[in-house]
Amino acid sequence: MPLYIISREDWSLHRKGEIDRLRHHDKVKEAIKKNLADIVSEESIIMSDHEKIIKVPIRTLDEFHFRYDQGKQSHSGQGNGDSKVGDVLGSEHQGGTGREKGAGDQPGVDYYEAEITLEELAKILFEDLGLPYLEPKKKPELTSDSVEFKDIRKKGISSNIDRKHTILEAIKRNALKGNQNLKEITKEDLRYKTWDLTHKHESNAVILAMMDTSGSMGIFEKYIARSFFFWMVRFLRTKYENVQIVFLAHDAEARETTEEEFFTKGTSGGTRCSTVYKLALEIIEKRYNPSDYNIYAFHFSDGDNLSSDNDACIHLINELIKLCNFVGYGEIESSYFYTSTLRTAYRRIDHPRFTVVTIKDKSGVYPALKKIFSPVNEKPA
Repeated sequence: MPLYIISREDWSLHRKGEIDRLRHHDKVKEAIKKNLADIVSEESIIMSDHEKIIKVPIRTLDEFHFRYDQGKQSHSGQGNGDSKVGDVLGSEHQGGTGREKGAGDQPGVDYYEAEITLEELAKILFEDLGLPYLEPKKKPELTSDSVEFKDIRKKGISSNIDRKHTILEAIKRNALKGNQNLKEITKEDLRYKTWDLTHKHESNAVILAMMDTSGSMGIFEKYIARSFFFWMVRFLRTKYENVQIVFLAHDAEARETTEEEFFTKGTSGGTRCSTVYKLALEIIEKRYNPSDYNIYAFHFSDGDNLSSDNDACIHLINELIKLCNFVGYGEIESSYFYTSTLRTAYRRIDHPRFTVVTIKDKSGVYPALKKIFSPVNEKPA
């Protein structure tokens, strides 16, 4: 009678390199998520090309190992027998953190700069973002990519083995031979999960990007506004296909510009924000029927608008709300003692599809993106 021996081979050692690589990747991703607000506002990223490499400081990932005494006989040891719960037997100085004032004489905590492409950063940044209040329209042309579970196949890569279907195949094969129990799993029993990249069809969308380029918009204000729109454009083109973006700039007068002009040119004129809202409404009327398009309008300014123009702005914003899925106004506040006439005026607008965000420093760009591009559609209409 044949003798069966059940054994289990530990393959973890063979997969150690892959496990370490995945652990390193997760650590990098975690570090990036914790520092998104600072990374997003990095000046070297804005207006960079697709091949831009971004460096993120991360603490070194060391394997567990023994550390030997280097001659310092000052470590903590056992108690003298009279200690009680909570007594401190001793402590050792932990290395410097880099935040101490003055010159230090203690070693710091090791870290290195992990490299990540702008495309990889965009995927992490845009995970939870989406167009709010996206509605079905007559002619769906906007598509987004999605990965869907499709089939079980006999061939595939080892990481995609479907354990459940593999065991079921082995049980079935053994049962056909008259064996009631699972005795072995052969190569013919292996089954693999497969995924396909599918295109999800959604409704048309057009985004009206409006930016104040007047003389009151200083270097900081223009940088913040361009930072927001830089990530907005990348988000839309990363997550959606065929989305249309219209670039509008204004000082005392409004004009439609190219994308390059939008991000590079400025003016020194006065500020009349109502002009850009009028132009946006004209463009919607001529080119984008609300029954065919999801329309979004986003405007960024320092809020230093002509006071006599504020009532006209309120009226035009209300008109935009009637035609748009969502309207957002972002204001760059460079001084804590400055009160915006425009933001104060917009407090009179109370509508769930209109929001105001305020950015006081570079770290405020990412929270503004998250607030405006919340994909939740179940808000009251």
